[in-house]
Amino acid sequence: MSLRHLRRLLVAIWLVALSGAAAASDPPARLKLSDYPQSRRESVVETRFGQRVPDPYRWLERDARRDPAVAAWVEQQNDLSSAYLRSLPGREHFAARIRAILNYERFGIPRKAGRLYFYLHNTGLQSQSSLLVRRGLSGKPRTLLDPEGWSPGGTTALDAWEPSRDGALLAYSVQEMGSDWRTVRFLDVDSGRMLEDQLSWVKFSGLAWVGTKGILYSRFPGEGDQFDRTLPSFGQAIWFHRIGTPQFADRLVYSTPDHPEYGHSATVTTDGRYAVITSGMGKIARHEIRVIDLAEPDPAKWVVRPLVTGFNDDWTFVDGLGRNLWLRTNSGAPRYRLVRVELGESEMRWTEVIPQTTSVLAGANVVGNRLLLSYLDNAATRALVTDFSGRAVRGIALNVIGSAAGFEGRPGDPETFYQFSSYAQPPAVYRLDLDTGRIRAFSAPQFAFDPAAYVVEQRFYPSRDGTRVPLFLVRSRALATSGRAAPTILYGYGGFDVSLTPGFSAVRMAWIEAGGAFAVAGVRGGGEYGSEWHDAGRLANKQNAFDDFIAAGEYLVSQGITPAGGLALQGSSNGGMMVAAVMNQRPDLFAAANPDVGVMDMLRFDRFGAGRYWYEDYGHPDRQPDFEWLRAYSPYHNIRKGDYPAILVTAADSDDRVVPAHSFKYVAALQAADLGAKPRILRVEANAGHGPGRPTEMVIASGADVLAFLAFWTGLHVSN
Repeated sequence: MSLRHLRRLLVAIWLVALSGAAAASDPPARLKLSDYPQSRRESVVETRFGQRVPDPYRWLERDARRDPAVAAWVEQQNDLSSAYLRSLPGREHFAARIRAILNYERFGIPRKAGRLYFYLHNTGLQSQSSLLVRRGLSGKPRTLLDPEGWSPGGTTALDAWEPSRDGALLAYSVQEMGSDWRTVRFLDVDSGRMLEDQLSWVKFSGLAWVGTKGILYSRFPGEGDQFDRTLPSFGQAIWFHRIGTPQFADRLVYSTPDHPEYGHSATVTTDGRYAVITSGMGKIARHEIRVIDLAEPDPAKWVVRPLVTGFNDDWTFVDGLGRNLWLRTNSGAPRYRLVRVELGESEMRWTEVIPQTTSVLAGANVVGNRLLLSYLDNAATRALVTDFSGRAVRGIALNVIGSAAGFEGRPGDPETFYQFSSYAQPPAVYRLDLDTGRIRAFSAPQFAFDPAAYVVEQRFYPSRDGTRVPLFLVRSRALATSGRAAPTILYGYGGFDVSLTPGFSAVRMAWIEAGGAFAVAGVRGGGEYGSEWHDAGRLANKQNAFDDFIAAGEYLVSQGITPAGGLALQGSSNGGMMVAAVMNQRPDLFAAANPDVGVMDMLRFDRFGAGRYWYEDYGHPDRQPDFEWLRAYSPYHNIRKGDYPAILVTAADSDDRVVPAHSFKYVAALQAADLGAKPRILRVEANAGHGPGRPTEMVIASGADVLAFLAFWTGLHVSN
C-alpha cells in the first residue's frame, strides 16, 4: 500500500471516530498536535534591522501546482479539513439553504449602446451568468455569450465586457480559474460571430472603444508561456489594438519605462472625443490624469497631454462632453468634490461644480443634462440629481439602509439604470428617467425568504481611543424583538480606502435564517468617511483598524447581542489578515474565526502576486520604520502560546493576487504551536482564485463548510 493510500485510510478511520464522537454530543474535532499533517521545518533565519526573523516554512512559498512537496502538503491538509468539515452537524442543511436562496433569477445592470441593451443574466443556479442583448427595452432577449460550456466545472468566467458605442461590436475578457490575468476576445453582435482577434498579457485593464476601429487596453510585457504568473509584474502600458490585426501589430500609446511600477488604464468619453489615461502606483487612490484628443484619427499622431501630474491626490475620471471633462477628487476635500475642466487649445479652465459636504461623494455620472451623485452617509447610499451647475434637482429615495450602484448613462439621454440591494434584500434593477423622475423596475427578483422578516440596523460604538465606529447589524425580526443573544459573525476589512456597504449574500442569509446574527464593522483604514478615515488605519496607524475590530467584538458581547463564547470573526484578503492579527492580540474574545485568502506574511508580501501594489497601505518591509510596525502585527510572526479560537483558514490554489503561500505558512505555524485543543485547519479550493469568477457550486460548497464550522464552535445549533 502506498503512503498516499495509507494516509487516506487513516483519515477515513479518523472520520468514523469523529462521527461517533459527534453522536455522543462531544466536540467532533478537538485535535492534538499529532493529528495535523507534519510540516517540515527548515533553518531559515534572516537578520533584518538587528532582529532575527525565523521563517521555517519558506519552502511552502513554492507553487503547489508545480512543486510536488508543496502539492503533497496541500493534499494532506485538504484530506484533514474535508473529513473534519463533512463530520459537522448542519453542513448539509447550510448547503441546501444556500442553494435554495441562490435559486432566483438575477439580472445585471443594463448597458445601452446604440438601440441595444446588454446585461448579465442568471436563471438561478447557472455556474456563470450569461450575457444577453435585446433591441429596445421591450425587445426579445438573445444570448450573446454563455460561459456555461467554456470549461469543466464552470471555472472559466466572463469578466469585463464593453460594447462599441453603436453596439455593433463587443470586447470582453475571459478569466480562467480565478486568475487576475485575462484574455480579451471580440464578437460581432449582430451575427454572433467570434472575431479572430485575441489579446494576451492583460491584467487590471479597462476596454475602451475608439469608435469601432479598435480598443485601448492595458497590458504587461509578455514573457512566454513559462512566465511565473504568481510573481510581481511590472511595465504595464496602454496599447491600441485595431480590429482585424494581430496583437504584435498593436501600437504603444503610453508607458513609463523609467517607472515600471506605475499602472495605467484608459477610458474614452461617452461622446468619443477624448481618451483619458489614469496612472497610479498601486491600490492607493492617488492618480495622474492625461488626455488624448481623438479628433485626430491616426493613432500614430496621438498626443498625450498632461492634465493632473504628481501622485498627491485621488482623481477619478467621470465623463466628458465636448471639451468639458468632469472629475471626482479629494484634492483639498477629504470627503471628495466634483470639478469640471474645460480643455482649450493651450490652456485649461477649472471649475468646482460640487463642493465637499459632510458626506462622502462616492461616485458621479453624467446622464442626459444632469449630474447624478452617489453619497455615502455612514456607509449607506444616498443619491442626488443636480443640473450641470450643481443645483439640486431631486433626490432618489432608497427608503431603507442599502447600497445603490450603476447610474451610468450618456449625455443627452436621460435614461439610467441602477441596482439596489441590502443585507436582507437581493439586488433589484431599476430604470430611472431623469427628465420625469419616473422609476420603474427592470427586474424584480422572486426569492425563497421574506425580507420583511429581517432587520438591518446601524449602530455606533467607541473604539479604544474613543473614536466612533459604525456597525451594521442584521438579525431576524423575531430575534431582535426578543432581545436574546445569538451566535454572531463579525466581518471586517479595514484597508485600501474600501468602504463596506450593505449588500446581499446568500451565504450570510443562510446564517441569519438559521438564527445567527451578522455584524459588519466599518473600521478605520476603509473609506467609509473619506481619506481621513483611510489614513487613520494605514501604515503606522494600522493598529487602529485592529483596535476598532476588537472593540466591535467587545461591544457585541457587552450589549447582549452575542453571548460570551458565541462570537466568530470573518474577513477576506486584507480582512483575512486583520482577522489573524486580531486573534493573536485577543484570542480570548472569539470562539471561531475564518481568515479567508489573507495576507499573512507582512515581511514578504511584496515579493508575490499583486503585493507590490500595497506599499501605500502597508509600507515597505525593506525600510526600517515600516519593518518595525509590520513585524509587530504580521500574523505569521506573532502567533503566541495560549488558547486560540477554532480556526478555518480558506485559500485558493490559483490565487495570484494574494498567493496561497501566505495561508500555507500561517497554517503550518498555527499547527506547530501550542494553542489549545480547538482545530486550526486549512481548506484549499482547487482551480479558484481570489474570489471573482467562482462557479455557483463552488460558492455553495465553500459557504456550507464555513458556516457549519462557525456554527459548531459558536453554539448555533443546526441539524442536517
